[in-house]
Amino acid sequence: LPVTGRDLLLAVDVSGSMDTQDMVWQGRSVNRLSVVKRVAGDFVERRRGDRVGLVLFGSRAYLQTPLTFDTETTAILLAESEIGLAGRETAIGDAIGLAVKRLREDAASDRVLVLLTDGANTSGEVQPLQAAEFAAREGMTIYTVGVGADEMMVQDFFGTRVVNPSADLDEETLEAIAERTGGRDFRA
Repeated sequence: LPVTGRDLLLAVDVSGSMDTQDMVWQGRSVNRLSVVKRVAGDFVERRRGDRVGLVLFGSRAYLQTPLTFDTETTAILLAESEIGLAGRETAIGDAIGLAVKRLREDAASDRVLVLLTDGANTSGEVQPLQAAEFAAREGMTIYTVGVGADEMMVQDFFGTRVVNPSADLDEETLEAIAERTGGRDFRA
């Protein structure tokens, strides 16, 4: 996204499933959160003129970094995040709800949430589509990013077989969230 002085929150899934090692980084097999940290951290550090904040979520969602121009500190706090820090399940609706709460109080005309997750909503008080409706009413745009490989080779007792490690990714809901708020859905 170009730099235009927007308020931008990143909501990063740190649930247990983000520990799945189905991603490749520089020729090595790594877990999903490792890739998200590197790519999103680089993205955050390049945000000049934007206020950036960080929401981490698992079974619960919490604000790790409030909106700030200090992108370096935000990137550091993202890099220090750990799997399971907010619980082992995935509360997508609660993460969106917290982001709306934080962004609605700001005067910026361009308020954006980038939601990075590898699963489906399995926890929390708020359903993701309800939270997306609320975000749309508040004029917030949500970009969703589904993280995880489509297939992976697994060694077991009977030999090698192909599995889909992203079978739990609820792409339909992520697409609906983005569509309802004027954003876009991506797959990583």
